[in-house]
Amino acid sequence: MAQRRVEAVERALTLLEAFSQERREFSLTELANASGFYKSTILRLMASLEHFGYVTRDERGIYRVGPAVSRLAPLAGDGPQLENLVRPILESLRDASEETASFYVRDGDHRICRLRENGRLEVRHHLEEGVRLPLGRGAAGRVLNYETPRGQVAVSSGERQAGLSAAAIGIYNGEGELMGALALSGPSERFNLAAKDRHMPLLTQYAPRLERQWPRALRTS
Repeated sequence: MAQRRVEAVERALTLLEAFSQERREFSLTELANASGFYKSTILRLMASLEHFGYVTRDERGIYRVGPAVSRLAPLAGDGPQLENLVRPILESLRDASEETASFYVRDGDHRICRLRENGRLEVRHHLEEGVRLPLGRGAAGRVLNYETPRGQVAVSSGERQAGLSAAAIGIYNGEGELMGALALSGPSERFNLAAKDRHMPLLTQYAPRLERQWPRALRTS
Protein backbone atom coordinates (compact mmCIF):
# COMPACT_ATOMS: atom_id res chain seq x y z
CA MET A 1 0.00 0.00 0.00
CA ALA A 2 2.87 2.41 0.70
CA GLN A 3 3.60 3.00 -3.01
CA ARG A 4 -0.01 4.12 -3.59
CA ARG A 5 0.11 6.94 -1.06
CA VAL A 6 0.32 10.55 -2.28
CA GLU A 7 2.50 12.82 -0.18
CA ALA A 8 0.69 16.05 -1.09
CA VAL A 9 -2.67 14.57 -0.08
CA GLU A 10 -1.27 13.36 3.22
CA ARG A 11 0.21 16.78 3.94
CA ALA A 12 -3.12 18.48 3.17
CA LEU A 13 -4.93 16.06 5.50
CA THR A 14 -2.31 16.70 8.19
CA LEU A 15 -3.14 20.40 8.01
CA LEU A 16 -6.87 19.69 8.28
CA GLU A 17 -6.31 17.45 11.29
CA ALA A 18 -4.59 20.29 13.13
CA PHE A 19 -8.04 21.82 13.67
CA SER A 20 -10.05 20.67 16.66
CA GLN A 21 -12.79 21.74 19.08
CA GLU A 22 -10.09 23.36 21.20
CA ARG A 23 -8.27 24.96 18.27
CA ARG A 24 -10.60 26.24 15.54
CA GLU A 25 -8.36 28.78 13.81
CA PHE A 26 -4.72 29.14 12.81
CA SER A 27 -2.44 31.75 11.31
CA LEU A 28 0.13 30.67 8.73
CA THR A 29 2.88 30.75 11.35
CA GLU A 30 0.81 28.69 13.78
CA LEU A 31 0.10 26.08 11.11
CA ALA A 32 3.82 25.90 10.34
CA ASN A 33 4.59 25.33 14.01
CA ALA A 34 1.84 22.72 14.36
CA SER A 35 2.71 20.76 11.22
CA GLY A 36 6.42 21.29 10.76
CA PHE A 37 5.85 22.19 7.09
CA TYR A 38 7.42 25.15 5.28
CA LYS A 39 5.15 28.17 5.00
CA SER A 40 5.40 28.09 1.20
CA THR A 41 4.15 24.48 1.22
CA ILE A 42 1.29 25.35 3.56
CA LEU A 43 0.22 28.27 1.36
CA ARG A 44 -0.04 26.02 -1.70
CA LEU A 45 -1.88 23.24 0.12
CA MET A 46 -4.27 25.58 1.91
CA ALA A 47 -5.01 27.41 -1.34
CA SER A 48 -6.22 24.10 -2.84
CA LEU A 49 -8.25 23.26 0.25
CA GLU A 50 -9.77 26.73 0.19
CA HIS A 51 -10.66 26.38 -3.50
CA PHE A 52 -12.74 23.28 -2.70
CA GLY A 53 -14.28 24.80 0.43
CA TYR A 54 -12.49 22.69 3.04
CA VAL A 55 -10.93 25.74 4.67
CA THR A 56 -11.61 29.46 4.65
CA ARG A 57 -9.17 32.33 5.07
CA ASP A 58 -10.24 35.77 6.28
CA GLU A 59 -8.79 39.18 5.53
CA ARG A 60 -6.31 38.76 8.42
CA GLY A 61 -4.98 35.53 6.98
CA ILE A 62 -6.62 33.34 9.64
CA TYR A 63 -7.62 29.86 8.51
CA ARG A 64 -10.75 28.01 9.66
CA VAL A 65 -12.49 24.81 8.63
CA GLY A 66 -14.76 25.43 5.65
CA PRO A 67 -18.35 24.41 4.81
CA ALA A 68 -17.34 21.46 2.62
CA VAL A 69 -16.34 19.52 5.74
CA SER A 70 -19.83 20.00 7.16
CA ARG A 71 -21.37 18.92 3.87
CA LEU A 72 -19.56 15.58 4.11
CA ALA A 73 -20.22 15.10 7.83
CA PRO A 74 -23.77 13.74 7.39
CA LEU A 75 -22.32 10.89 5.34
CA ALA A 76 -20.50 9.52 8.38
CA GLY A 77 -21.43 8.53 11.91
CA ASP A 78 -25.05 9.35 12.74
CA GLY A 79 -25.53 11.15 9.41
CA PRO A 80 -27.69 8.50 7.70
CA GLN A 81 -29.84 8.06 10.82
CA LEU A 82 -30.34 11.82 11.09
CA GLU A 83 -31.20 12.12 7.40
CA ASN A 84 -33.69 9.25 7.50
CA LEU A 85 -35.37 10.90 10.47
CA VAL A 86 -35.42 14.54 9.35
CA ARG A 87 -35.61 14.40 5.54
CA PRO A 88 -39.27 13.24 5.38
CA ILE A 89 -40.27 16.06 7.74
CA LEU A 90 -38.47 18.61 5.57
CA GLU A 91 -40.13 17.28 2.44
CA SER A 92 -43.56 17.56 4.07
CA LEU A 93 -42.85 21.08 5.27
CA ARG A 94 -41.58 22.11 1.84
CA ASP A 95 -44.63 20.67 0.10
CA ALA A 96 -47.09 22.21 2.56
CA SER A 97 -45.51 25.67 2.58
CA GLU A 98 -43.92 25.77 -0.90
CA GLU A 99 -40.93 27.41 0.82
CA THR A 100 -37.43 26.12 1.61
CA ALA A 101 -37.34 23.81 4.63
CA SER A 102 -34.11 23.23 6.55
CA PHE A 103 -32.62 21.71 9.69
CA TYR A 104 -29.79 23.55 11.45
CA VAL A 105 -27.46 22.44 14.22
CA ARG A 106 -25.19 24.51 16.42
CA ASP A 107 -21.40 24.41 16.12
CA GLY A 108 -19.77 26.79 18.57
CA ASP A 109 -20.65 30.34 17.56
CA HIS A 110 -22.13 29.24 14.24
CA ARG A 111 -24.99 27.21 12.86
CA ILE A 112 -24.72 24.65 10.11
CA CYS A 113 -27.42 23.66 7.67
CA ARG A 114 -27.28 19.87 7.98
CA LEU A 115 -30.26 19.10 5.75
CA ARG A 116 -32.52 21.10 3.46
CA GLU A 117 -35.24 20.84 0.85
CA ASN A 118 -35.29 23.89 -1.40
CA GLY A 119 -38.68 25.37 -2.22
CA ARG A 120 -40.38 24.46 -5.48
CA LEU A 121 -41.34 28.00 -6.50
CA GLU A 122 -39.22 29.73 -9.12
CA VAL A 123 -38.32 32.57 -6.74
CA ARG A 124 -37.10 30.93 -3.53
CA HIS A 125 -34.41 30.86 -0.86
CA HIS A 126 -31.76 28.50 -2.23
CA LEU A 127 -29.72 26.80 0.50
CA GLU A 128 -26.76 24.44 0.33
CA GLU A 129 -26.33 21.68 2.88
CA GLY A 130 -23.22 22.33 4.94
CA VAL A 131 -23.39 26.13 4.71
CA ARG A 132 -22.09 27.75 7.91
CA LEU A 133 -23.81 30.87 9.27
CA PRO A 134 -23.43 32.98 12.43
CA LEU A 135 -25.64 32.57 15.48
CA GLY A 136 -27.80 35.38 16.75
CA ARG A 137 -29.05 36.53 13.36
CA GLY A 138 -31.97 34.92 11.59
CA ALA A 139 -34.75 32.85 13.11
CA ALA A 140 -32.80 29.57 13.28
CA GLY A 141 -29.76 31.34 14.69
CA ARG A 142 -31.77 32.82 17.52
CA VAL A 143 -33.38 29.46 18.30
CA LEU A 144 -29.98 27.76 18.51
CA ASN A 145 -28.68 30.64 20.61
CA TYR A 146 -31.36 29.82 23.21
CA GLU A 147 -33.19 33.11 22.65
CA THR A 148 -36.52 31.41 21.92
CA PRO A 149 -38.39 29.33 24.54
CA ARG A 150 -39.16 25.71 23.73
CA GLY A 151 -42.29 25.31 21.64
CA GLN A 152 -42.27 28.89 20.37
CA VAL A 153 -41.51 29.97 16.82
CA ALA A 154 -38.89 32.63 16.09
CA VAL A 155 -39.51 34.84 13.04
CA SER A 156 -36.97 37.03 11.28
CA SER A 157 -37.11 39.39 8.34
CA GLY A 158 -33.98 40.78 6.74
CA GLU A 159 -31.81 40.08 9.81
CA ARG A 160 -29.13 38.15 7.97
CA GLN A 161 -29.90 39.10 4.38
CA ALA A 162 -32.12 41.83 3.00
CA GLY A 163 -35.26 40.47 1.37
CA LEU A 164 -35.07 37.12 3.16
CA SER A 165 -37.45 36.02 5.92
CA ALA A 166 -37.58 32.88 8.02
CA ALA A 167 -39.43 31.11 10.82
CA ALA A 168 -37.84 28.46 13.04
CA ILE A 169 -38.57 26.27 16.05
CA GLY A 170 -36.29 24.25 18.31
CA ILE A 171 -36.17 20.45 18.24
CA TYR A 172 -35.54 18.81 21.63
CA ASN A 173 -34.80 15.21 22.54
CA GLY A 174 -36.43 13.26 25.38
CA GLU A 175 -33.93 14.64 27.90
CA GLY A 176 -34.82 18.22 27.01
CA GLU A 177 -31.60 18.89 25.07
CA LEU A 178 -31.77 21.21 22.08
CA MET A 179 -30.85 19.09 19.05
CA GLY A 180 -31.40 21.59 16.27
CA ALA A 181 -33.74 24.08 14.63
CA LEU A 182 -36.42 23.30 12.07
CA ALA A 183 -36.88 26.24 9.73
CA LEU A 184 -38.81 27.61 6.78
CA SER A 185 -37.44 30.49 4.71
CA GLY A 186 -38.24 32.45 1.60
CA PRO A 187 -38.41 35.88 -0.06
CA SER A 188 -39.78 38.43 2.41
CA GLU A 189 -42.34 39.87 0.02
CA ARG A 190 -44.14 36.53 -0.15
CA PHE A 191 -43.08 34.83 3.07
CA ASN A 192 -44.18 37.54 5.51
CA LEU A 193 -47.78 37.49 4.27
CA ALA A 194 -48.12 33.80 5.15
CA ALA A 195 -45.83 33.57 8.19
CA LYS A 196 -48.44 33.86 10.94
CA ASP A 197 -51.32 31.98 9.32
CA ARG A 198 -49.39 29.28 7.46
CA HIS A 199 -45.69 28.85 8.23
CA MET A 200 -45.72 29.17 12.02
CA PRO A 201 -48.60 26.67 12.47
CA LEU A 202 -46.79 24.20 10.20
CA LEU A 203 -43.66 24.36 12.34
CA THR A 204 -45.60 23.90 15.58
CA GLN A 205 -47.34 20.93 13.94
CA TYR A 206 -44.25 19.12 12.67
CA ALA A 207 -41.79 19.88 15.48
CA PRO A 208 -43.54 17.67 18.09
CA ARG A 209 -43.83 14.92 15.50
CA LEU A 210 -40.08 14.99 14.94
CA GLU A 211 -39.38 15.14 18.67
CA ARG A 212 -41.53 12.08 19.34
CA GLN A 213 -39.54 10.12 16.77
CA TRP A 214 -36.12 11.28 17.99
CA PRO A 215 -33.96 8.30 19.13
CA ARG A 216 -32.52 8.57 22.60
CA ALA A 217 -28.93 7.99 21.46
CA LEU A 218 -28.95 10.29 18.42
CA ARG A 219 -26.82 13.41 18.76
CA THR A 220 -26.29 16.11 16.14
CA SER A 221 -22.81 17.20 17.16
